[in-house]
Amino acid sequence: MQPSDSIVIIPTYNERENIENIIRAVFGLQKTFHILVIEDGSPDGTADIVRHLQTEFPERLFMIERTGKQGLGTAYIAGFRWSLEHKYDYIFEMDADFSHNPKDLPRLYTACAEEGADLSVGSRYVSGVNVVNWPIGRVLMSYFASKYVRIITGLPVHDTTAGFVCYHRRVLSAIALDKIRFKGYAFQIEMKFTAYQLGFKIQEVPVIFVNRELGTSKMDSSIFGEAMFGVIRLKWDSLFSSKKTV
Repeated sequence: MQPSDSIVIIPTYNERENIENIIRAVFGLQKTFHILVIEDGSPDGTADIVRHLQTEFPERLFMIERTGKQGLGTAYIAGFRWSLEHKYDYIFEMDADFSHNPKDLPRLYTACAEEGADLSVGSRYVSGVNVVNWPIGRVLMSYFASKYVRIITGLPVHDTTAGFVCYHRRVLSAIALDKIRFKGYAFQIEMKFTAYQLGFKIQEVPVIFVNRELGTSKMDSSIFGEAMFGVIRLKWDSLFSSKKTV
């Protein structure tokens, strides 16, 4: 048994080209991380690959299989609940496609475990624009969407839609996960905004985001639409709700 205080949640849908490599990359780090794959019924055999790897890493690799695509937000919430039940202290979000570099996981961990953050964010925009191989239109859309979120909500985070995140368990324990409403990338905004409203300390860690080389992106304009309009609702609701601070 290789015990760990940290688990990396990786949602998957049709990631057969990436899933084995990303799992081996995480397990190849000096620090011991566990992995929880949230598999949404991929028809390409992603789950079969994970099951095979579980025979090699039986005490480090776990999987929740769901029927069909149910949304990024519900995948992470399922993973959060499982991770809290299994007593992990540091719970990570990470994509399967290497857009998030596994080598940055220890830096996110350090921000929370040693530098006092409750929530650390692998940020593309805290030190400029650190995005590789994205079309310029998509870079501008993402960058200015985060600017827009900061203006509307007052959230002091440069990369509000980032999906490379480390939560201390106390953050996820304090958030009413059943009340998180968004399923797409607005989910990322809502989680950060809720943590901020509760008084948790958020620290951005600069990372370089690299567009996927294998597999198909799940991003489309409707995802950005949800994020753009969802923040207005988040801010409006926050004006009429009372949140306890930590």
